[in-house]
Amino acid sequence: MTTTSTSSFSAPLNAWLVDGVRTPLVDYCGALGHVSPTDMGIKVARAVLERSGVPAADVGSVITGSMAQADFDAYVLPRHIGLYAGVPQAVPSILVQRICGTGFELFRQAADQIALGYADVALVVGTESMTRNPIAAYTHRTGFKLGAPVEFKDFLMEALIDTAGPVTMIETAENLAKKYGITREDVDAYASQSFARALKAQEDGFLAGEIVPVTSEKFELEGYATRGITLPRKVAQLDRDTHPRPSPVEALAALRTVYPGGVQTAGNSSALVDGAVGAVVASDAYVQQRGLKPLARLRGVAAVGVAPEYMGIGPAPAIRALLARTGLTLDDIGLFEINEAQGAQTLAVGRELGLDLNKLNVNGGAIALGHPLAATGVRLTVTLARELRRRGLRYGISSACVGGGQGIALLIENPDA
Repeated sequence: MTTTSTSSFSAPLNAWLVDGVRTPLVDYCGALGHVSPTDMGIKVARAVLERSGVPAADVGSVITGSMAQADFDAYVLPRHIGLYAGVPQAVPSILVQRICGTGFELFRQAADQIALGYADVALVVGTESMTRNPIAAYTHRTGFKLGAPVEFKDFLMEALIDTAGPVTMIETAENLAKKYGITREDVDAYASQSFARALKAQEDGFLAGEIVPVTSEKFELEGYATRGITLPRKVAQLDRDTHPRPSPVEALAALRTVYPGGVQTAGNSSALVDGAVGAVVASDAYVQQRGLKPLARLRGVAAVGVAPEYMGIGPAPAIRALLARTGLTLDDIGLFEINEAQGAQTLAVGRELGLDLNKLNVNGGAIALGHPLAATGVRLTVTLARELRRRGLRYGISSACVGGGQGIALLIENPDA
């Protein structure tokens, strides 16, 4: 068993993140629980095109991510997001999957398509309904045999198990806690800080700057069926992430661990939330021609493979590969956004790299805000770009571990630094 990378790729990128916007991240079984990920995706796609000043008619590619088959028309999610966002009918759409790293992969593929001349503008959307993960069975298409077990299972719970081990995602964090000497107290202290930072980012209005309020509305498309969002009867508008809450160490310490003698609890692991994030990626020529002021330049990407039982360490070798490819060092990076899949996992990455934790997830992470799988990488990168600009810092890296044993990392540059 090893935590070192067994396979990797890395590449420079040269494309612009023009702008990004997201829905609020709303707790599992909350006010977005009955909204299709397609409709959340349409919402942010329309919003980011409007905010960026990029006409839908200029989009040459629609690149989307969504992990769960969270609606009966999930197969056409990318196509419907593009069409109902106003993108020309002739423009193709695609669905991309790298589990928790999907959002980063969306940016990579957008930049690659631009570099290869397929498009000057790509619409990127990560959207996820954790609530609408189905209760499913794969064995009953041919019927139910007399006395045979009924095999419906919770798709969401089953997805948290890597059957190669088998090992659960929480167990991979426990493995890292043992390897790196991380205690329950360490993890709770880190989680408490994540909540505190997220609350501050809410209070000072920073997070509101990337959120488009969600209301009940219809999405019309001439000649086709009307889609839309319907919120619960007593909810007029959603404009704020719902999971951040005061979480002192004492309160977190009172929670029971998932495994006896372990360090991970419901309070120091990533929250289940529903939400979507949209972004516009464009070429140099398009940005100059339109006189746009983009958020950040996409500079490089790296993805690696690691041992499945140490899945959570993936960001460490991915970040190392990215730095090697781009000729930078850790000291050159002003800020890091690393997905907080679990508290012990994030701390293990920090210890492996020797990160200054004052540079990490400065506005809170997934423990406080939530982890809507395919949307997370887009969210982290947009948040990072905005914070680099606010602080006047040049380089930032967003990254995540990936179920099954992978890591992915993305380098961005603030054009104003």
